[in-house]
Formats: sequence, C-alpha cells, structure tokens
Amino acid sequence: MKILLLAPHPFYQARGTPIAVRTVLEFLSERGDTVDVLTYAEGSEVSIPNCTVHRIPRVPGLQGIRPGFSVKKVLSDILMVGSCLRLVRRTRYDLIHAVEESAFIAAAMRALTGVPYVYDMDSSLAEQLVDAYPPLRFAFSALRRMEAVAIRRSSGVLAVCAALEDVALAHAPGQLVGRVEDTTLLTGPKPAGGNGRGLPPSDGPMAMYVGNLESYQGIDLLLEGFRHTLSRVPQAKLVIVGGRDAEIAHYRDRAERLGIDGSVVFAGPQPIDMLPDLLRQADVLVSPRLKGLNTPMKIYSYLDSGSAVLATRLRTHTQVLDDGMAYLVEPEPHALGHGLAELMADPELRARLASTAKAYVQREHTPQAARRKLEAFYTTMESRVRRLQA
Repeated sequence: MKILLLAPHPFYQARGTPIAVRTVLEFLSERGDTVDVLTYAEGSEVSIPNCTVHRIPRVPGLQGIRPGFSVKKVLSDILMVGSCLRLVRRTRYDLIHAVEESAFIAAAMRALTGVPYVYDMDSSLAEQLVDAYPPLRFAFSALRRMEAVAIRRSSGVLAVCAALEDVALAHAPGQLVGRVEDTTLLTGPKPAGGNGRGLPPSDGPMAMYVGNLESYQGIDLLLEGFRHTLSRVPQAKLVIVGGRDAEIAHYRDRAERLGIDGSVVFAGPQPIDMLPDLLRQADVLVSPRLKGLNTPMKIYSYLDSGSAVLATRLRTHTQVLDDGMAYLVEPEPHALGHGLAELMADPELRARLASTAKAYVQREHTPQAARRKLEAFYTTMESRVRRLQA
C-alpha cells in the first residue's frame, strides 16, 4: 500500500512516541509498503527503506517542543494541516496512519478525499488536556465527543494499552481495535561498558528513575517518598536520569529543601545505548507516575533489566504489572518510601520479582511480539482498504 503517516511531534527523537513511530515505520517498510512521513520541522534524520520524511515549514520559535500539550504543538499542528493537504492532493494514498491528535487532520482529509485512516491512539487526548490544564474540565464532555468522532470515522484504531482499547470500544463498540503495546528497548547489542555519563558509583543500595521530568511522572512524589526511605536505609541513593536543565534545577532545589540532596544524584540525559547498563546498576527501578492511561514505555525495559521494579498502583501500571512481577504502592510518599526500603532490604524479594518480570516481558513485549500484532492488524486493514477501493 501507499501510506501517509502523520507524526505530530519532533521526529526522530529518542523518547516514547517517536520510538514507537519508528517501530511502525520499520514494520511497514519490511512489509513492503511505501510510506510518506509528515512530521515537525524539528528532529534528527533517519533512513528507513521505502520511507520518505516530509517536514512542516521551519518557523522561528517552534523549536524545543516538549511531550504533551503546548502552544508550540498547536501551532505546529496547524502548519501540518496545510502540508498534509498538499501531500494528499499530489499523491494518491491508500491509507493514512494518524498518530495521536493528527487523527483529526486525517478525518478532515477523509471528508475531502475519501482516503481512509488508522487512528494510532497513544493517549486519550481528552484526558491528557484536562490533566495538563484542570480549568478545562468544564469542556471534558465536548473533548470526549471530539475524540469519539475521530475514532468512529477511522477505519481502525491502534491502541497502545488496554485502557485505551477500552476507551476506543466505549466510543465505537463495533470498531476494529488492535492493541500493540510498547516493547523493551534492551534487545540491541550491549554497550562496551561504562556506567553512563555523570553517574558515580554507589556504596549503598540504589534506586533509579529514568525518563522525562514532567509533573505527571511523579518526581515530587518520588523525592518525598525517598525521604522516608532514608529514615530506614540511610545509605540509600536515588539516581534520576533524564530531564532538561531547568527541570533538573527545580528538582535539585526541591531535594535540598527536603534535606535529601546528599543522597540524590541528577544524572541528566544519557545516551539511549547506555540504557541496558544504566538499568542493571540499579537495585530498584521506580516509576512514580501519577496521571495518564497509557503505560510508560520505560516499564517494558525496566521489566527486562534484571532489576526489581517499584511502581504506583494505578491503571497506567496495573494493566501490565501485578504483584508477582513488581512492588506496587499507593501513590503517596509514605507508601512509596516504605516500599523502596522493603525492597532494598530484601535481595531475595528483588530477585524473585525481577526474574518473573523478565520472563513475562520476553514472552509478551519484545519487538517481535509487537510486529506479530501489527501484522494481524494491518492484514485486516489492507483487506478493508481493498474492499473500499473495489
């Protein structure tokens, strides 16, 4: 098929959604489809056979676009509408693969040209907007209706987790919905060694967080909880990997005010090829996320690392994790701090959880497993497209 993939984010960047999009592109390339990718002006170049990357116009000030809703993102999406219209007028596509909010662009293109689209649903846009901007709660019902329209007008939905599959089916019970979760990123060749840039060795048990430092990730909860851990395990260390300079400065100041700054290391961003080595150094890997329906991509690499995992007992985690493979805690500081201390003091528990987790992720959440699920979905989708064209 000739496919137009809409990627409303900087592409390529080594973070959640762009990594998932690259996986889809590599799958479509191997399948023999020809893909045009329309994405933001910002991002690294990638070379994937049968794929051509087109970018929206570069506009001063529209750089440094962060995950989640922002004015920069809205302006970039507006530019994407014009670029998409030019592409569909110039090329006859069999299908549009629309990631996140670009499903609304794809719905408009379908109304204008009849080209069907897949809604690649990495998050609930209504939930995401209200979580980021609570004053928008008055508009939640309207946002939900808009989300429902994008789902119902699509020819199929790709959901990244069970919670989003439920959202899609609630809006459109008869819709084709394929669930393709993210995968472990620890499947490539191992790095030659080293422990990451700016990451000192620890002489005590180490907890580690890896990811961005947006508020929904629960870094405040992690720091407050770790203060309770130190009351029981004074030699413990917490390493936080990732974040931007301003965010790191903010949380470093928070750690100082909590009186734990001597036990917390902010390692900053690290190369993605160092991820296996980084995760293996931790005694406990932590995901303190507070909001969101989708499971954090980091969870699958956490589970594959051989280190024990601690996470908040919320559906963002429990749709994948259970008490047999992770230490789940209520999202409040004392529970998190107590859980970390329990894991740090019990190497047998850590080993048991890590072993179960690794076996699970190797069975269910490898790149090969994702490709099998994508193949099943796209085989059905291609049949639908051919029937529409007949």
